[in-house]
Amino acid sequence: MARVCSICKKGGRVDTVRKLLRGNYNPTTLRKKNPNLQWVRLPTGEKIKACTNCIKSIHKKAK
Repeated sequence: MARVCSICKKGGRVDTVRKLLRGNYNPTTLRKKNPNLQWVRLPTGEKIKACTNCIKSIHKKAK
């Protein structure tokens, strides 16, 4: 649960990073990419981990 957004439930995903110099028989490895999670305090006083897109939308709605 540490690398998942508490609001939108965005988690890690697996990507392949392909370099153009590599051939068909020399594949690249899979890499896991995680969302940019930050600690944020909600207006209710609760402290959660949220991705930066959700933090941006929270502050827009608060205005």
